[in-house]
Amino acid sequence: MFRRIDHIEIVTDRPQDTENFYTGVLGFTVGARDRIARPDGSVLNIAYLGLGGTTVELMAYDGVAVAPQPALEHLGYRMMAIEVDDMKEALAYLKTKGVDAVWGPVFRDTYARAEICDPSGYRIELRHWF
Repeated sequence: MFRRIDHIEIVTDRPQDTENFYTGVLGFTVGARDRIARPDGSVLNIAYLGLGGTTVELMAYDGVAVAPQPALEHLGYRMMAIEVDDMKEALAYLKTKGVDAVWGPVFRDTYARAEICDPSGYRIELRHWF
């Protein structure tokens, strides 16, 4: 009945910086764009970003104030995780792009784990399975 996660939505007030991060640093590709006029007079801009069969809907509103608080722990959705081939290699590459780990890396018997942040401060887990 249930097949897979179709997409993840990220709402940002920095759409170009965030798109550049996901495409230029993490290797996502832009599949399509949409612009939807809403009844309240605002406009929702969506960029569909793909990586390995997963889609991220990068959403930004024109005419609406949205205040993210990614630094606070909360109930509900917490972060997405991206599998990497080699943790040390991935972190070294990210450092060349000005992206440092904000947590980890931690190495266990079967995996390594670290976290980075996108331009809005949303955390992204990096996971290397051994």
